[in-house]
Amino acid sequence: MDFRAIIQKIKEHLIRFWQWIKPYLKQFSQWLSRVWKKYHLTKIIILMALTGILVTSTYLFYVAKTTNVADLSSGLKESTIIYDRNGEEAGQFRAEKSNSYVDLTEISPYVVEALIATEDRRFYEHHGFDLKGIARAASRLLINRSTAGGGGSTITQQLAKNAYLTLDQTFTRKAKELFLAIEIEKQYSKDEILAMYLNNSYFGNGVWGIQDASKKYFGVDAIDLSVGQAATLVGLLKGPSIYNPIDDLEAATNRRDTVLSVMAETGKITPEQATEQQQVALGDQLYDAYNPEGSGYQYPYYFDAVIDEAVRLYGLDGDDVMKRGYKIYTALDQNYQSNMQELYAQDGYFPPNSSTGEIVQSASVALDPNTGGIQGLIGRRGEYTFRGFNFAISMQRSPGSTIKPISVYAPALEAGYKPDSILKDEPQSYYEAKNFDGTYQGEVPMYEAVAQSLNLPAVWLLNEIGLNKGFNKAKEFGLPLTEADKYYGLALGGLEHGTSPAVMASAYGVFANGGTLYSPHLITKIIDSTGAVIVDKTQPKGKRVISKETSEEMTSMLLGTFSNGTGMSANPYNYTIAGKTGTTESSYDTTKSNDQWMIAYTPDVVISTWIGFETASKENVLSGTGGENMGALFKAQAEGILPYTSQTPFTVGNAYWTGGQVVAAEDAVDPATKNEEVEKWKEEVDDLAERAKVKAKEVGGKAIEKGKEVLRELIDLLP
Repeated sequence: MDFRAIIQKIKEHLIRFWQWIKPYLKQFSQWLSRVWKKYHLTKIIILMALTGILVTSTYLFYVAKTTNVADLSSGLKESTIIYDRNGEEAGQFRAEKSNSYVDLTEISPYVVEALIATEDRRFYEHHGFDLKGIARAASRLLINRSTAGGGGSTITQQLAKNAYLTLDQTFTRKAKELFLAIEIEKQYSKDEILAMYLNNSYFGNGVWGIQDASKKYFGVDAIDLSVGQAATLVGLLKGPSIYNPIDDLEAATNRRDTVLSVMAETGKITPEQATEQQQVALGDQLYDAYNPEGSGYQYPYYFDAVIDEAVRLYGLDGDDVMKRGYKIYTALDQNYQSNMQELYAQDGYFPPNSSTGEIVQSASVALDPNTGGIQGLIGRRGEYTFRGFNFAISMQRSPGSTIKPISVYAPALEAGYKPDSILKDEPQSYYEAKNFDGTYQGEVPMYEAVAQSLNLPAVWLLNEIGLNKGFNKAKEFGLPLTEADKYYGLALGGLEHGTSPAVMASAYGVFANGGTLYSPHLITKIIDSTGAVIVDKTQPKGKRVISKETSEEMTSMLLGTFSNGTGMSANPYNYTIAGKTGTTESSYDTTKSNDQWMIAYTPDVVISTWIGFETASKENVLSGTGGENMGALFKAQAEGILPYTSQTPFTVGNAYWTGGQVVAAEDAVDPATKNEEVEKWKEEVDDLAERAKVKAKEVGGKAIEKGKEVLRELIDLLP
């Protein structure tokens, strides 16, 4: 192949193409020139550019003015405090930010000198921004197409970035940073800005703030830092993961020496001081005396859920919740929470790990049925991870038979069925199902079907009342259903996505309070660091879901679960509870379970507990019934929580004791108790009869002796 010939051909074609298009380009140029002059396009472009600058400036000015910089100082100094339902402090936190805020007078002056020398030499001269620094950043933008590299931001701008903005290196962020810096300079003195910056900066190894950093790396207070130590801490601000002396002593030493040289160049210290400090072995000075004394995060899963709720429902930033000095009031009951945490710390209450070594997970919620307030919460078992996955709030698992009262029995009662109504307990052609033990009775009263958690009657009854009625009622109870859930498996908890202990506790709260649904929540009020109330949910509004009569009928049947049904092993001593158990079948082994549930309530509290493996597999399945696996745990939870409630009694009696009749609580007597009383009465009657016999014998004997005595006297009188 002759490449030269090919190249020559290409050149010839390009020349011909240029000769062809050249006249057209000339015509287009002449036309564009006429149009440009005619419509004054230069002026239009300039006007558009000026308009764009005006709009951008107006927007940035608005951002700066609407950002509440007035509460910046108070927010950085204060911890966010969590209060319980009684208004008592339950804990406090500030993310990873310093737990030890110090004023500038409590910080070594060497720190300030090093900071200004390396970060912002004109700090005391500018008003939040430095034109020379901006020019340097602009030149980098033109040359490198990026503002990365720093140099354009003053200490005030960096404070604005750390406090309000993201860390992305973009022109928009830089512009916002500048306008916010101007507002901060208007509100605070230079010394206040320095203090806020040093207390809100990250120093590596999980330490925020100059005081905690001083303790972490040198074991001293910030006021006692030497020149070299101050240079070390200021130096690592440029790259906390690169220049901290614990992770890389050599890099930290080199960075310290650079800062000392800059301090000498700018006259902050003498060259002799710099040389002297550079000779000090940094490794010999290291001493870790940092102790995040009592972080106040004593109820970790509950507090995690509080942060997540503040973000999810009220649009707050998670980091802001931790560091802005909020006062967050919650529904927390510290007695409930402490009891639950103590139980969950004991592995003996849970089934053994699977053959793969994975632990059985669990979550539990204690909820006030009259408000929806979550008073106690455990998110999971095992090692705690800050804001890790919380099963109590976030999981989506099949609720098993705990859904039956919601999707089947409650709507059936509304449709006219009664607790003593007879239901079909036999396989149906339209949906394959079976009872837990594989047997069926043909017919069974509703109260017994509920207490014994029979599957076949539930499926039959859902068909009788209609799928739509059961589906719609379950949605009214707050369950997150999809159209795919509109099938007969709805009677047994077979949902496309599933639900959580919190949602189920809220749903059962409807039965506990007489028919009203309250959304599950933790937060009741939020006050920011300036004292402004930004969230107020102290008077939650509920939605009527069922009538009081229906709730009482349902409660009368659910009382049977723990007295005579599947929850007997969890029945707390000396307390009366109503509720339901539930199990979901494993697809790997139908004799084992993926999930097991237990939900119980009184008029004062609902307890909703789940156990199961985090990941389903052939090995990760539960053997045994829910009562066997959860009975002891649930019983202990109830016995630890109920003493702290108002102990409001149920108004209706146990339908299992009355043959399905709904009567007042005082009129329902446990048949077992009644039999005991009858037996006791019989014993008392027999004892009385025996004593009567003995007495009769005694009286009869005395009469005979008296008769004999009289007879002897008569004989003596004879001649």
